[in-house]
Amino acid sequence: MKYNIPVILLKNLIILPNQEIKIELNNELSKLIIKEASAHYDGKIMVVAPIDDKEEEPSVDDLPRVGVVANIKNKIALSDDTIRITLRGIKRVAIMHYYNDKETKLLYSEAMQIDLPKYAKAEEEAVRRKLLDVLKKYIDSANSISNSILTTIKETNDLDRITDIITSFLPFNVTKKLEYMQNINPLNRALKLIQDIETEIKYVDIDNELDDKVRDEFDRNNKDFILKEKLKAIKKELGETSLQEEETAKFRSLLEHLRIDKSIKEKLNHEIDKYEVMNESSPELGVLRNYLDWILNLPWNKTTKEESNFNLVEAKLDESHYGLKKVKERICEYIAIKNFNPDIKSPIICLVGPPGVGKTTIAMSIAKALKRKFYKISVGGLNDSTELIGSRRTYLAANPGKIIQGIKKCGSKNPLILIDEVDKMIRDYKGDPASTLLEILDPNQNKMFTDNFLEEPFDLSEVLFILTANSTSDIPATLLDRVELIELNSYTLFEKKDIAKKYLLPRIYEEHNMVDNNLKFTDELLYFIINAYTDEAGVRELDRILTSLIRKLVINNIKTITKEKVIKLLGTAKYSLLEEATIDTYGIANALAVRNSCGIVTKAEVVKFKGDGKLTITGSVGKVMEESIQVVISYIKSEYSHTLTNLDFHFHFQDATSKKDGPSAGISIAVALLSIIEKKIIPSNIAFTGEMTLNGNILKIGGLKEKLIGAYNKGIKKVYIPKSNEEDLNEVPNIVKEEIEIFLVSNFKEVYTSLFK
Repeated sequence: MKYNIPVILLKNLIILPNQEIKIELNNELSKLIIKEASAHYDGKIMVVAPIDDKEEEPSVDDLPRVGVVANIKNKIALSDDTIRITLRGIKRVAIMHYYNDKETKLLYSEAMQIDLPKYAKAEEEAVRRKLLDVLKKYIDSANSISNSILTTIKETNDLDRITDIITSFLPFNVTKKLEYMQNINPLNRALKLIQDIETEIKYVDIDNELDDKVRDEFDRNNKDFILKEKLKAIKKELGETSLQEEETAKFRSLLEHLRIDKSIKEKLNHEIDKYEVMNESSPELGVLRNYLDWILNLPWNKTTKEESNFNLVEAKLDESHYGLKKVKERICEYIAIKNFNPDIKSPIICLVGPPGVGKTTIAMSIAKALKRKFYKISVGGLNDSTELIGSRRTYLAANPGKIIQGIKKCGSKNPLILIDEVDKMIRDYKGDPASTLLEILDPNQNKMFTDNFLEEPFDLSEVLFILTANSTSDIPATLLDRVELIELNSYTLFEKKDIAKKYLLPRIYEEHNMVDNNLKFTDELLYFIINAYTDEAGVRELDRILTSLIRKLVINNIKTITKEKVIKLLGTAKYSLLEEATIDTYGIANALAVRNSCGIVTKAEVVKFKGDGKLTITGSVGKVMEESIQVVISYIKSEYSHTLTNLDFHFHFQDATSKKDGPSAGISIAVALLSIIEKKIIPSNIAFTGEMTLNGNILKIGGLKEKLIGAYNKGIKKVYIPKSNEEDLNEVPNIVKEEIEIFLVSNFKEVYTSLFK
């Protein structure tokens, strides 16, 4: 029998002879095929499953050569322009070839009926019985499956029909059903079915075994839960509910809502079980309660959403802090890069600068601008590593370290933690805090940071760490290698004035409820207050002075402020500019130095008197400066025709309360000595920095930027520096270089020619 009928391609759907399927069609081509088959081919249609179901428009050559002739039993048009049809498979056919109709443009097939091979009745019956036996075992194993199929199959002896019914019934995937559909030999299909059903029986047995285990575990847990709940209800009714039981319930509730590693959860479950059965009089009860309270209340997965607009962050930082350009740029760079890569590790920034320049407050402002929680840890004087990483919970009064304490207090795993004064940590027999900090700060290690108290790893990789220090020289080398240094300079007089006007005074007015006052501080008045009552690198002392002044103005109901009123309210000026304290005698020269990361101006003095060449040095001078004095004396004796015999010299450096030592005072010592020998006064607005050799060569010095800023703040107009420091001038603020005349010298002869010729 031949078939010339339209073809419909069904992807991921197989129809077998004697099987009915319902499908919904919404594309126009499929609907046209169904219409054509119903109108002209007595509802007959060739159903073909493409071999490659991923091919959108398969080629005719790639279509299978076995298909199923199906009958369209009914057709229903739905409201959404979709039609629902019921197809019933009639028989397998061998497709001779496919062709497209010229008029309808539809795909058609020419097919022939398949003649099934003949088998011995005994062989066919044996296979049929074996197949039914295996099928019955499968149905018995799969309890959810009805055995009505057995009745249907037993009513027929046709092996071809039996295999098709079983294949459509079993939960095979599309690929396997396609294999059965294209297999035209009923006996081979039956033998393959026996193998596949036996495999399915194994799957069902394993599945049933797992179900039994899960059910038993559930029943046991459910039973335990019910008994415990009943016991609680009985105790509650009798008024015997204890605090321990209430806390156990609270701990279990907290643990249930934690998203942590399975191993940690299992351990905590075990700890809660121990706590639940522990005797109330046991001394370990309090230790375990403290441990569970800490570890279950940590923000294992809680984070605060970080501000991702770096322009907004920069604007907020500008509102709260003057200058500090490098710090702001670095934070904005971090945000910008994080927008491209959310998994980027947080930088470890170390702010280095003298006291009062705003290291701590800029860190607080960064946290506020980023919308992160803020926590500060001071490690100045710290010598015990357990302060950072906690102590074992078995110890008396044990607690986690400061890092975990800060995380819990913030309630977030991505706060900004400020570690203050890292240059003042102490290493002794109690431990090495700097080495401990390496594990805490290093993003390659801190993802698995383990506090001694918790004994479980906690992820610190999302924490933004900022460190502060007064000097890089005292930061441990191993720690210095891991951080990104950003130096905060001493403020110039001009910058201090601007900070006072834009930041300090508005805040002080607000604190004293004077926002609408008409009190005005002129620039000249602020310069006077800064010079006369402060002597610092930062603005901390200036803040205190202005706060004290505003307080006195409010109490005395003063509406206008002048220099005379400032002196009356604050007392006599504590400091003075060098031009006001004019040098009027020989043997004095200004020397530039760095103290606590702040540039200062000090005086080198020398007097001579008759004697036998004795040398006296005072002013808390160290050994390096003593040797500098000896080098200068030897140089002057060898280079100039001055007679220093029968003379004693006394060198003194002012401010004897501060220790002075360092290789940069050679020029100022030589100038002071020649000043008294040649009886020439050195102007008070000239200062010097640079070390000398026995040949008069000037050596490179450190801290040039701080020294020049200190000189600018004290009104120095001329400074002699080593020529080898010329490149360091790039780091000096422009306003300082504009106000100070800088002389670059490579040998002392240049200084001598400039001052004494």
